[in-house]
Amino acid sequence: MKSQEIRSKFLEFYKSKNHAIVPSSPMVLKNDPTLMFVNAGMVPFKEYFLGQKKIVDARVADSQKCLRVSGKHNDLEEVGKDTYHHTLFEMLGNWSFGDYFKKEAIAWAWELLTEVYKIDKDILYVTIFEGDEKESLEKDTEAYDIWKQYISEDRILLGNKKDNFWEMGAQGPCGPCSEIHIDIRSADEKAKVSGASLVNLDHPHVVEVWNLVFMQFNRKANGSLENLPATHIDTGMGFERLCMALQGVQSNYDTDVFTPIIREIETITNVKYENTEIAGDETDIAIRVIADHVRAVAFSIADGQLPSNTGAGYVIRRILRRAIRYGFTFLNQKEPFIYKLVATLSDQMGDAFPEIKAQEQLARNVIKEEEQSFLKTLEQGLLLLDTMTANAGNKVISGKKVFELKDTYGFPEDLTALVLSEKGLDYNKEEYQEALKQQQDRGRAATAIETDDWNVLIEDDEEEFIGYDTLTADVKLTRYRKVTTKKDGEQYQLVFNMTPFYPEGGGQVGDVGHIETSNGDLIYVVNTKKENNLIIHYAKSLPANLSERFKAVVNKNSRNLSASNHTATHLLHQALRTILGTHVEQKGSLVSPKHLRFDFSHFSKVTSDELQEIEDFVNARIRENLSLVEQRNIPMQQAIDQGAIALFGEKYGDAVRAIKFGQSVELCGGTHVPQTGDIWYFKIKSEGAVASGIRRIEAITNVAVGDYFEDVERNFTDIKQLFKNPKDVVKSVTNLQDENATLKKQIEQLLKEKAENLSGELRNQLQEINGVQFLATKVALDANGIKNLAFALGKDFKNLFLFFASSEKADKAMLTCYISKELAAERGYDAGKVVRELGKLIHGGGGGQNFFATAGGKNPGGIPKALEKAKEYIV
Repeated sequence: MKSQEIRSKFLEFYKSKNHAIVPSSPMVLKNDPTLMFVNAGMVPFKEYFLGQKKIVDARVADSQKCLRVSGKHNDLEEVGKDTYHHTLFEMLGNWSFGDYFKKEAIAWAWELLTEVYKIDKDILYVTIFEGDEKESLEKDTEAYDIWKQYISEDRILLGNKKDNFWEMGAQGPCGPCSEIHIDIRSADEKAKVSGASLVNLDHPHVVEVWNLVFMQFNRKANGSLENLPATHIDTGMGFERLCMALQGVQSNYDTDVFTPIIREIETITNVKYENTEIAGDETDIAIRVIADHVRAVAFSIADGQLPSNTGAGYVIRRILRRAIRYGFTFLNQKEPFIYKLVATLSDQMGDAFPEIKAQEQLARNVIKEEEQSFLKTLEQGLLLLDTMTANAGNKVISGKKVFELKDTYGFPEDLTALVLSEKGLDYNKEEYQEALKQQQDRGRAATAIETDDWNVLIEDDEEEFIGYDTLTADVKLTRYRKVTTKKDGEQYQLVFNMTPFYPEGGGQVGDVGHIETSNGDLIYVVNTKKENNLIIHYAKSLPANLSERFKAVVNKNSRNLSASNHTATHLLHQALRTILGTHVEQKGSLVSPKHLRFDFSHFSKVTSDELQEIEDFVNARIRENLSLVEQRNIPMQQAIDQGAIALFGEKYGDAVRAIKFGQSVELCGGTHVPQTGDIWYFKIKSEGAVASGIRRIEAITNVAVGDYFEDVERNFTDIKQLFKNPKDVVKSVTNLQDENATLKKQIEQLLKEKAENLSGELRNQLQEINGVQFLATKVALDANGIKNLAFALGKDFKNLFLFFASSEKADKAMLTCYISKELAAERGYDAGKVVRELGKLIHGGGGGQNFFATAGGKNPGGIPKALEKAKEYIV
């Protein structure tokens, strides 16, 4: 049975059980501070389990893309070494939100596996929760009694809290679970050892295939458990493992989920996949890692997360660099090749997940650029690592050195650890953590360090956002909690029964304003965000009387400026698609009261003429004073049929909001001006590259444009005064440029003559020491003149060692070291090492090649000592 048929049969089965079939949500999370990625099928439905979102369909089924590469659920280190762990995987799931419970969940799971998929009942085992005294949790006898109707009791096994109590993270919905395991060993192996004894022991052929989670509790911040408002079902079946069982193979990588990618890797690298099951064959491990990792990276990009140096983007970059390193070391791939696999992935999975087909070219370009970038430093970094390991007398590498590899060469810690483990080495983790902590303390932004549990005052299923129609409202506080951050200290998060405050989302920053009490006290709201469907207002203090009604007031000026920039963003998107082409898609945005930022797909620099045309297009729409046409809560498909553009990486429900200004129609939850004339004017400030195939435009509107024009006028007036108010300022500037160019040529000629004269003087000052023509002296030339002088002298000597110092300003010093290439090679001299070490004397540093290097510093007083010590390198 092919994988596509296996997926279809699952969805068809649960459709027949009256489940709504929903598409996979994007893997990258935007409104959940506890998770970066969807790590289990239930994550997109978290608000339903918590009672924070109104349930539309009580029964749902899907195939959800999941990523387990960080936090509690992290399978990264196992990938490639065995045959069934993955970073990205599909989770087939069926869900009940307060509808059916254990009886139906178990019965349907058994029916699907044994009657639809025809799996032999004798190779199945199930586990149930044995209870936990510390948590005061009893054995799940209800699940046990239900399972007895379908399977013999010797195949119902007890599992501990680790295996049979499912938790998404440190906080959130949780409950006991019942796992279904499958034994696909050969008959001979089964005769020797019972499958029951191998359950949950990481045997490659006795694996968990389905987990039925009975959601009953919510884990609070203090670790305690509370009952959820209603009981729910959350099941997750590993699609890749199910395919392994149904296709009669012994490895997930032997299923048609992976074989097309593996065949392509073989073709590109000319390395044969030998199909070894367990760790040992490094080339097989490398091929498995690459086949797995390209899926994770490509789908993350398709879902809106580009590789970067922070947060979720850094996780994706780590995964890709891990794959690049495996290809480099074990498959001898010195040029980018992983990007070529995206086409195969798109062909294979594009029907089930159309986003990978839509974003195929973007994923290829981004991955290729990342490969090119990392390959430039990978070889050098591995050589440095080889040097470090060669001197590892006690088999433990310095943690500081490991951190330097990460900080300087972009080597993630886990990648270095992987290379070391292959050599039978380790590193000092305490030293590494200390170096990392020091860096974080110096430069990281504020992060939450303590979050209390919610104090619930009023049970409210779903608060109402009313900020499209009003900026003030009478509200009741429904819940609050305290949170402490390093940057902001102690703050309170407030949730109301309704709110006019727009929460950060869709690129637009959250509203600010205040809450007014009955006695006139003001509680200032400094930010508004959305978390698991709750609109959270950040405040420095709490009202004295929590039960009274308050007046919520949004800062009108700030909101209007954000609305101006948001509407301009829509017009900019329309302009880009009109002028550059319909291939342009939004890839990210930022809308604040001060400015807007817009990222979009385009594969070349936008020319100055095109930028002017784009700016003119937007301002033409502003002058037309187009009115806002808004449609709320309309069916998604209806909006798309009307020409609405769905934005990159956003998660949409069945009902959406469409925003139209003239021919610009987009799905959008943000705030907008009533007429485009309210924007006043649109001005592009900059355009540049963000990543391969991704460009960024930054622009301003409204008040910011007025400030910009005033600033330009002031600068222009100052320039005119400098030129004594000429009639033609442009002509005056041109004349000055021509004069400057002439003087520059004259200076260059004088410096050249000075260097030639100096060259003759310095030849007479050369000393021969140990067969080396040596000179260390101070010269009055700029950096370029010194370089020319050094190379001019070097033409006549094959054994030259020059060390020059200069200080053009009182607080600046420069050191230059030149060594004949023949001399450097013969005696191992290194100009870079020389300037790095002597650069400390001038309170600076630098580097370069072994034959030429420079260093700069702020202490010219150290020059005499540096000149004196230079001789020590040859004596």
